[in-house]
Amino acid sequence: MNFPSALTQECYTPRLRKIRHRIGHVTRHTQSTTVNPIWLPSLIFWLRLGACLCFAGWTWTHLYWEPPYGVLVWHDSTYQWAQRLGISWDEFVGTGANDGLIQVWLHRLGWIYLLCAILCLTVRKGAWLQMTGLGIGTALLVCMSWAKYVKSGGLLPMFVEHGGQMLCAVLLCLALTLGPRHRITIITAIVAFISTFAGHGAFALGLWQTPSSFYGMTQVILNCDYDTANLFLRTAGVLDMIICVGIFIPGLRCASALYGAAWGLATALARPVSGMSTDLLYWGADQFIHQAVLRTPHWAISMYLFFIWWQRGERQSEKAPKQPTTT
Repeated sequence: MNFPSALTQECYTPRLRKIRHRIGHVTRHTQSTTVNPIWLPSLIFWLRLGACLCFAGWTWTHLYWEPPYGVLVWHDSTYQWAQRLGISWDEFVGTGANDGLIQVWLHRLGWIYLLCAILCLTVRKGAWLQMTGLGIGTALLVCMSWAKYVKSGGLLPMFVEHGGQMLCAVLLCLALTLGPRHRITIITAIVAFISTFAGHGAFALGLWQTPSSFYGMTQVILNCDYDTANLFLRTAGVLDMIICVGIFIPGLRCASALYGAAWGLATALARPVSGMSTDLLYWGADQFIHQAVLRTPHWAISMYLFFIWWQRGERQSEKAPKQPTTT
């Protein structure tokens, strides 16, 4: 058998060192990465779910009902701008037989929301064209949230509580680009979490005028009087504020995020539960189901934060040195 000479071994030494370096790097990276159990959805799954269903719910609002942009476009200045383009009054506002320019274009925005819902399922890391489309969808969500704020008469929590919906697509793009465990991604998720529950809590506590729909849903679901509903809402508002602080406390983060997920899901389902009835056409599903669907980010982002911190705690417990047992 021919053995390699010393010169041959010296020639291969740099290459062998390079291979050992790569193997060591991959091994260290694998050991430092937390792998989800087979039954546990990935972290990006929660962000995809929240963004996709948010856009899907608003798609139904645009295509079947009327979106809230009207308060921003029904102005004399808008009509004067249309007049300069040679558009008549009937073409602008419509007649009894057909829709006007405003209704037609607001309806067409629904197809952009539908495209964004599909992009949330197909976008991958480095797909900058698809991410640009999601950026356009985010801009539309911001405009829509601002329209609801203006329509409410300038109630600040009306805009703030839509933070989770406005940031859901941004979160998905950050998680794909930087990674779901990156500091910027987590901070953005915390901002979305706080804005959602701080806005809801401000309404529930009565810091701003509590919407009548809050009392209506509570009284219908709990079958209670006004005073009991008021006490329930005030208690819920206090808990909303507590979890906004709790996510900054390491020992309370997981519990705060998990409560936020449960409460976000409950408030989303409260719309169809309190509004649907067997006396309505389609049981009222066309009026209320989409209101629960578009609020998916309220609890999906909370689930993302919960699993981030839960997995981090599991990883730290595995790294902690075990105390020797004495016999």
